[in-house]
Amino acid sequence: MRRSKVLPKSFYAREDPVEVARDLLGKILRVPSDGCAARIVETEAYGGPLDRASHAWRGKTPRNQTMFGPPGTAYIYLCYGMHRMLNVVTAPKGVAAAVLIRGVEPVAGQARMARRRKYSPNDPRVGAGPGALTQALGIRMGWDGCDLVSGPIRIEDDGMRLTDSEVRRGRRVGVDYAGPAARFPWRFSVCENPWVSRAKA
Repeated sequence: MRRSKVLPKSFYAREDPVEVARDLLGKILRVPSDGCAARIVETEAYGGPLDRASHAWRGKTPRNQTMFGPPGTAYIYLCYGMHRMLNVVTAPKGVAAAVLIRGVEPVAGQARMARRRKYSPNDPRVGAGPGALTQALGIRMGWDGCDLVSGPIRIEDDGMRLTDSEVRRGRRVGVDYAGPAARFPWRFSVCENPWVSRAKA
């Protein structure tokens, strides 16, 4: 694997989470404590009060307060009471916007990640899907609100760049309830990558 550098806070501190979602493709999601790392291959953007699919659409609550925090913070919540979902907070503090990490391709610590998922290391089910990747990487609920620059989860740039022809853009998954926002093309994935989740919008 190529040498990489931790993304600075300025990477996340942008008004448009859609830009951040696109630019996160190809970056390295790392848990330094156990040597596991994976390349991000699928993301979704969520845009605050104008986006009915966003947790922040109805305003700030105890559950979503991390989403209103500073950019470059991890927002982790439980889906269906069991699946941990990892999001990256974007936009200035107080403006709720985030990017959900939906799929990763393991690049370090593959055997450990596979054991956590009870699949073989080459099985895409190890990292395809937001609940799968957090289990594989050992991401904990207690890390909600952690700093992505110096905390237990980090996102790094190893120089990989994807052209527009290598990126697929479409509707987000499971947001049919969100009215017009359900049609926002805010899901991004790496074309023909087997580690992209099979979920359809």
